[in-house]
Amino acid sequence: MRDLTLAIDCMGSDAGPSLLVRAACAVLQDRPDVYVYLVGNERHIRPVLQAIPNLPPSRYCIVHADDVVDMNDRPSVVLRQKRNSSLARAVDLLAQDRADGLVSGGHTGALMACAKVNLSLCPHIERPAITTVLPSSGGFTRVIDLGANIECHSEMLFQFGLMGGAIANAIDGHEMPRIGLLNVGAESGKGSDNVKRAAELLQSCPQLNYVGFVEGHDIFQGQVDVVVCDGFTGNAVLKAAEGLSMFFAELVQTRLLKGMKGSVLKWLLAPRLRKLRNEINPDRYNGASLAGLGKVVIKSHGHANLAASRQAIEEAVRQIENEVPQKVWQALETFSTGEV
Repeated sequence: MRDLTLAIDCMGSDAGPSLLVRAACAVLQDRPDVYVYLVGNERHIRPVLQAIPNLPPSRYCIVHADDVVDMNDRPSVVLRQKRNSSLARAVDLLAQDRADGLVSGGHTGALMACAKVNLSLCPHIERPAITTVLPSSGGFTRVIDLGANIECHSEMLFQFGLMGGAIANAIDGHEMPRIGLLNVGAESGKGSDNVKRAAELLQSCPQLNYVGFVEGHDIFQGQVDVVVCDGFTGNAVLKAAEGLSMFFAELVQTRLLKGMKGSVLKWLLAPRLRKLRNEINPDRYNGASLAGLGKVVIKSHGHANLAASRQAIEEAVRQIENEVPQKVWQALETFSTGEV
């Protein structure tokens, strides 16, 4: 059976190539059916591999790339002038069908631009969207879009609903995922004309289990499975959620568990604290996907640690195994042809 193949943009992490190389190797040790292209500067990648025991060279290939995409680079500049960057070379591996999926912690705009130009895009959408899950009382809630499209008209929001619903069905375990549209209020009369029109499109689609407008707090209440929004709003929600999680962890450590009484409380509550920390840990949810493309493309946080980087790579594996791009395209195709 053909190996599942990933391209890893090793130069995208804030911590340098060592982190993503070690994360990829950890996945290889657990998954004998996975093969990886490690894309980046070979002088930095090779020593990391040599320090990892029992890793057969047949499991990976180093694809040397001299250039690196800087976070200040404009996507248009990357497309024209940085074709030998690790990010561009990794996308090329997908375009050439040498890899099934890609993971990068690099420049989000450049990754989106390279993927859109070089990979097949579903003909029934205007632009790909970024999506991942956030923790909620029901387990987690998927949010789409998280920053790929700052301004979105109503048809784009509707397309996000179709893609989010298909992904929630394919990998989140929801047969008929409940889909909500993020708004300034749950009442039907609230919101911009653009959001109201998007609500009408979502409501009229028989493929979707649209439940209406939702507010920001509903993302974490477990009342819906998918929340649709424009990329500006979604990115703000994501960063606020990450900040609140870190602030809450700091409060627990500096206020609740401080001093002698805090030490006793920490000992008594140790199992529950570990469970709580795991549930709200942002690392657990690292790995946002670019929905609407013909191949799996996963964006990892640039500042992700080893565990979070591994999570992003494992997310790519899950999406490839569950044929997420094909199922997203099928959902859009079914709607466009009027099939139910």
